[in-house]
Amino acid sequence: MYFVFDIETIPDFEFIERAVSRETQNRDELLELASEELARNKSGFLPPMYHQMVSWVGFWIDDLGNPKSEHRWNGKDEKQGLLELIDSLSMYKDFRLIHHNGKGFDIPLVVYRAMKHHLQLPARFNTQDIRYRYSKDNVDLVDEFSNYGASSFPKLKHLGLLIGVPFKQTGEGNLVLEMFDKGELAKIEHYCLEDVIATYLIWLHYKYTVGEFKPEHYENLRERATRKLIQVQESTPE
Repeated sequence: MYFVFDIETIPDFEFIERAVSRETQNRDELLELASEELARNKSGFLPPMYHQMVSWVGFWIDDLGNPKSEHRWNGKDEKQGLLELIDSLSMYKDFRLIHHNGKGFDIPLVVYRAMKHHLQLPARFNTQDIRYRYSKDNVDLVDEFSNYGASSFPKLKHLGLLIGVPFKQTGEGNLVLEMFDKGELAKIEHYCLEDVIATYLIWLHYKYTVGEFKPEHYENLRERATRKLIQVQESTPE
């Protein structure tokens, strides 16, 4: 069984305040200082350790890509969100993962935040099948399409545009903090759900392209997933 998932986050301001070199009461100034001192990239995007999880969505699918169950969470109590994620992942002992840049961000984030809250992740997280970069049990679309860094890393939205996935996101990732400040947690989850369905659709297309799925099977799954995505996009977050 595969778990297709995505996580939405905001900066962990309390932790960042303790990590930077000087105090400031201005949040924008704090983020600017953090991007200078803690980020390891030109964009200033903070590493996973400095983020707080506010929503996650995951689908269980079987080895042939058939959807089995859907799980989701949003909230301000990160520990509760992690407990629910751990509970969902504990449904299957030898689960596999599908994601976009999960090896670079989402998986390290889960490990860091579980450490922060003194929680124990499923033992599967520490196996070679999950931790090994070239594992086929831990499928990162960024690695699959870039040939593990030999080519450029593709954005999820651009992969969707390439194959005709009807992206119409609730909001871009850089708007998650703004939605959180407004108390629009359901809207964040809605955005996360769109990304997970899109990730699933792109994975389906990839499996078909490399000859692992037969045309009839692929078309059936693709049509069902596309209808689901359009349905989500046309609905209003509660």
